[in-house]
Amino acid sequence: MESVLVFYTLTAAISAYLLWFWLLARNLNGPKTWPLVGSLPYLFMNRSRIHDWIAKNLHSTGAAATYQTCTIAIPFFARKAGFYTVTCHPKNIEHILRTRFDNYPKGPTWQVAFHDLLGQGIFNSDGETWLIQRKTAALEFTTRTLRQAMARWVNRTIRTRLWVILEKAAKQQTAVDLQDLLLRLTFDNICGLTFGKDPETLSPDLPENLFAIAFDSATEATLQRLLYPGFLWRLKKIFDVGAENRLRKSLQVVENYMTEALEARKEAPSDDLLSRFMKKRDSDGNLFQNSVLKRIALNFVLAGRDTSSVALSWFFWLVMNTPRVEETIICELSTVLQETRGKDTRKWIEEPLTFDEADKLIYLKAAFAETLRLYPSVPEDFKYVVSDDVLPDGTYLPAGSTVTYSIYSMGRMKNIWGEDCLEFKPERWLSDGGDRFESPKDGYKFMAFNGGPRTCLGKDLAYLQMKSVASAVLLRYRLSLVPGHRVEQKMSLTLFMKNGLRVYLSPRELVAPTKASMSA
Repeated sequence: MESVLVFYTLTAAISAYLLWFWLLARNLNGPKTWPLVGSLPYLFMNRSRIHDWIAKNLHSTGAAATYQTCTIAIPFFARKAGFYTVTCHPKNIEHILRTRFDNYPKGPTWQVAFHDLLGQGIFNSDGETWLIQRKTAALEFTTRTLRQAMARWVNRTIRTRLWVILEKAAKQQTAVDLQDLLLRLTFDNICGLTFGKDPETLSPDLPENLFAIAFDSATEATLQRLLYPGFLWRLKKIFDVGAENRLRKSLQVVENYMTEALEARKEAPSDDLLSRFMKKRDSDGNLFQNSVLKRIALNFVLAGRDTSSVALSWFFWLVMNTPRVEETIICELSTVLQETRGKDTRKWIEEPLTFDEADKLIYLKAAFAETLRLYPSVPEDFKYVVSDDVLPDGTYLPAGSTVTYSIYSMGRMKNIWGEDCLEFKPERWLSDGGDRFESPKDGYKFMAFNGGPRTCLGKDLAYLQMKSVASAVLLRYRLSLVPGHRVEQKMSLTLFMKNGLRVYLSPRELVAPTKASMSA
């Protein structure tokens, strides 16, 4: 009798919740909601194009509004009754990232999911733990020695590895997966810069590297935790099955590798980030413990590897499809290198760019900014709401809920970027005279490098690396997409190309620019 009573009570409670949920959800701005399931069917149908689906919903919400915010209703799955708030309103994003920064931390859901991999590192912490690491890192990222170290690592991987692989492919007329090569290149560079140990994943035979494989596996398994209710992945962790089993095994490999790197740095400190953090002290005045140092290093590897390689992949794809932009980039490169290396074009491709030469490439920087506007490496970001709040556009956010700001959608809003917002147009980042790079006057309409107190510290290093790699490839080769190869987005927290970027390479003939071509 008791079990029957419990059953009917539970059924009544669930029915009441679903009725209340539907009555509330049908009046929300956002995708259509259905009884019982809310917007879940639309989310499922658009799971392979989730970023474009979100952009469409934000674009179509509130015809009279200048910018957009919508709410997606997913019963039982989302925190706070099942409603996700998504926005691409610059004023809302400024409010979240700067004005009320303390009210929008990473939050417990994100931190718990990433704790096994990233611990209390800078990208997975809030409050005082985050602040002390941020201050320490900010001091180091402004030093010229770190920039010089980055230039050395980038130039070495280009000269001794990337060029060797591309030259062989061009001679044999075989295709390469450029995204894979770029992932390997940026991984080697960031590992070298972070803890002075080169995994050598970008080598002519493209070897498998246990640390790189384990790091990828651990990252992917960690991301899966965000896709399911917390109790589910915790249950898998207890029984050590599925993704949690892979995560545990991968973390063992990562831990061993980081222990070796840390011991090596203790014996022979260098100019890498790990060596620098080993000299710093925490908020209690103590040197960082080994476990903390290893997690700090992993945080920088995670942030510095995927973002730059993904941006480079989309850049090359956009340039291949926009000959006008490619010609302008080559003209700018030729002009700068003629000034620094003379008219002999052979000298232009003997060595990668120096960072002083890279600094002069204004149009190339604009092309990367334009790439990141359309294809941001991190398309969506999430924040936890500590206390009840109201966004500048009037949207109410209850404490304990999650708000998402869609960086991908911002680049596709006519109200933000104009009628030509879908066009790849680097010129929108240049001054009227075309001689200066100019960021938007509204600093919160371009969020590829985040904003507020968490603005990306490695922004300048990222531009340096991307300029060097782009120049190294485009000065030597013309790229063409392999016929039939489909360029699609991979649905993950980072905007990878699902099928990679398979291209053919053909040698480029360089010509010293004339005054007429330079003025044009």
